[in-house]
Amino acid sequence: MKTRILGTNGPEVSALGLGCMGLSFGYGPATDTADAIALIRAAHDRGVTFFDTAEAYGATNEELLGDAVAAFRSDVVLATKFGFKGGGPAGGMDSSPARIREVTEQSLRRLKTDYIDILYQHRVDPNVPIEDVAGTVRDLIAEGKVRHFGLSEAGVETIRRAHAVQPVAALQSEYSMFTRDVEAEILPVLEELGIGFVPFSPLGKGFLTGKIDAATTFGDGDIRSTLPRFQDEARAANAKLVALIGEIAACKTATPAQVALAWLLAQKPWIVPIPGTTKLHRLEENIGGADVALMPEDLQTLAETLAKQPVVGARYNAQMMKAVGK
Repeated sequence: MKTRILGTNGPEVSALGLGCMGLSFGYGPATDTADAIALIRAAHDRGVTFFDTAEAYGATNEELLGDAVAAFRSDVVLATKFGFKGGGPAGGMDSSPARIREVTEQSLRRLKTDYIDILYQHRVDPNVPIEDVAGTVRDLIAEGKVRHFGLSEAGVETIRRAHAVQPVAALQSEYSMFTRDVEAEILPVLEELGIGFVPFSPLGKGFLTGKIDAATTFGDGDIRSTLPRFQDEARAANAKLVALIGEIAACKTATPAQVALAWLLAQKPWIVPIPGTTKLHRLEENIGGADVALMPEDLQTLAETLAKQPVVGARYNAQMMKAVGK
């Protein structure tokens, strides 16, 4: 797989990474640990060198990732995140310097590593100045425990203030043909400052695969059941967009998911999507997206498609939106 550099000073990684959240959090029952480890190793065998986890996904998520990459740790880039009281979103925000240090030590143990390649603030904490957050990570970098600083779902002001204290290597936020909020203000600032961008949910939480329609049901523990754009009427409307993307995919002898990932890769050379999956055949399909070449005329057709078929429904519910874009 081709590689990309995250921003000006970030690490070199595979053009597509692997988001590990869904292996144990957010989309229903956890994947069997042995199967999850096998999937991560299969991703590495196919050229993936960038793996994303977080304290908030549960200790198991970091532990299985650490076990999976132990034999080739120096060949991969591991990213994890801090930012919540007690380790989960339900506890509220906590990016106090003491908490950052505590989480870092826990993550190092669970990942079975001496250093974290990218340490992200998972969500902006309104009660802790971002300068204190950046300064703490700066100190961890000086101590050799962390190599790069990242932010997630941060707004322009926060990005600028953090970057002034400790250069930000990457911002991780949602971005896809299904969610394009970052285009107006965030991407220009990242380009200006030389910060890489890591889109999570690059397949619209599965919607852009073409496998979700008005008849789809979501099991217990699946966050999509609470999201406005996954409710019945919104799903029916949004299926029309996926059908149009599918027409373009057919012309490229590709799948809608592969076109969605290729579209992201075509936006900027410092964008590295991290699609997640629990299935080997989906992993291989996603990786194939890095080989789909979209020509200018393809991108123009997609732009026209997105303009005439806007996405219906907000991406998060009201409670979740409170933690975004500060």
